[in-house]
Amino acid sequence: MLGLSKKDTKFLFIVIALTAATPILLQPFPEGSAMSQFNAGYPDLMQRFAIFGIFAIGFNILFGLTGYLSFGHAAFLGVGSYSAVWMFKLLSMNVLPGIILAIIVSGLFALVIGYVSLRRSGIYFSILTLAFAQMSFNLAYSVLTPITNGETGLQVTLNDPRILGQQVAANGNVPPTNFFGLEMGSSLKIPVGGWEFTFNAGYYFCAVIAILAFYLSLRIFRSPFGLMLRAIKTNQTRLNYTGLNSRPYTLAAFVISGMYAGLAGGLLASMDPLAGAERMQWTASGEVVLMTILGGVGTMMGPILGAGFIKYFENIFSKINENVLHQWFSFLPDGLEGFVIWVAEHFVGSGWHLTSGVLFMMVVIFLPGGLVEGGQRIGKKLKRKKSDGDGDDAEHHPKQSPHVAE
Repeated sequence: MLGLSKKDTKFLFIVIALTAATPILLQPFPEGSAMSQFNAGYPDLMQRFAIFGIFAIGFNILFGLTGYLSFGHAAFLGVGSYSAVWMFKLLSMNVLPGIILAIIVSGLFALVIGYVSLRRSGIYFSILTLAFAQMSFNLAYSVLTPITNGETGLQVTLNDPRILGQQVAANGNVPPTNFFGLEMGSSLKIPVGGWEFTFNAGYYFCAVIAILAFYLSLRIFRSPFGLMLRAIKTNQTRLNYTGLNSRPYTLAAFVISGMYAGLAGGLLASMDPLAGAERMQWTASGEVVLMTILGGVGTMMGPILGAGFIKYFENIFSKINENVLHQWFSFLPDGLEGFVIWVAEHFVGSGWHLTSGVLFMMVVIFLPGGLVEGGQRIGKKLKRKKSDGDGDDAEHHPKQSPHVAE
């Protein structure tokens, strides 16, 4: 079904079900409770889960399949954002043309950078991609200010000559981004007991595209092309000795990966029509590397889990301030409360990077295969316990042989 095996089809449907239920799954604690701080079911964060999941899936096609570690993928994220915003300024606020342009432009940009960078491999390839990304960042920040608006960032204004769309919304502001009339910012809130679940149009738009991107990556992983990329990762030199030119395959993987990044950049601009040079910084490139490694390099769900993990800590733990900590530990004696808060505040708020760093270190040391490996270990233990339990039942209640009964 859908060109996939029975196992992959079942896996895809599980991913679709989890994605559809995300607004409920990420809102486990009632509103107003002490633990509601850890709820992540609000539109902006859910959109980022889907968008950076796409970014990481695309990066995994290059790094996970071919073994080429790029430190410059943020350049394509930024190019995609700028392309989408220019489409909003010149054509209309419909997100579809902007996203299409973002994919095309980032793909062409990736073709140029990949053609040069893939002349080298290993650490030299990584350094080349980092150099191109930093060059792109500096160009966007200072040299190409007529196109990028420099450090202020490119944004939609009331004076933009939109050919097909509204110039001004009914309230006098810039028209919101939409998908054929469906506004990306529109939400449906459903209160259930002490909970309030938010179903956002922008999130589900990103989620549908993320599922399509995941399906495409699944087809790539299972295709002969994917098999060739795995062979390149295993031993590219030996493959070249067979007379096969591996460079077109690596270039194709690089371009596809760049187009995924451009798609993510276009979606970021579609949810918030603003593009800045900071999206092209080396830190953004390093972030997608961490997402992929943390989740599990070369796995299907790993990059998505890694993206969700990092974005959760970035948005949830960074909001925990001293006042929240005082509410949590108010039951402690004054001296002990002050000490506990002093320790805890180094791991939350502005110090959330320390928490994510420690967790990343623990995952790399104890789970080299990432979070996916952790899930696989838990699954194996549960199966082992179940099989042990079935064995005990068989010992206590042995089946009687029919010959004995006779």
